Amino acid sequence: QVQLVESGGGLVQAGGSLRLSCAASGRTFSTYAMGWFRQAPGKERDFVAAINWSGGNTYYADSVKGRFTISRDNAKNTVYLQMNSLIPEDTAVYYCAATLSGIPRLVSEYDYWGQGTQVTVSS
Repeated sequence: QVQLVESGGGLVQAGGSLRLSCAASGRTFSTYAMGWFRQAPGKERDFVAAINWSGGNTYYADSVKGRFTISRDNAKNTVYLQMNSLIPEDTAVYYCAATLSGIPRLVSEYDYWGQGTQVTVSS
């Protein structure tokens, strides 16, 4: 079992940057693919980015491609989401998730979830 704790959210002006972190418990972190999702009020939880177990493969939603970067440090049991050039539409609660099932983009394919961290981008 994996427990996930996100941090790094906050309030930032449009054009600014934030780096989210997701710390995982357990000694099997390096076997999991990791994903970031976000959920705005009244909307569904959407895929943002994913990374395979080694960090060698990454995938991004079109809406964040070129602005966000997902990375991981298996020695620290942590996955990161560097968010640059933030826009108000990026405002949401951001969740990290873990899965053993490839590098999926669907919420249903992930087995473990963090509690989320709020990101608010002001215009």
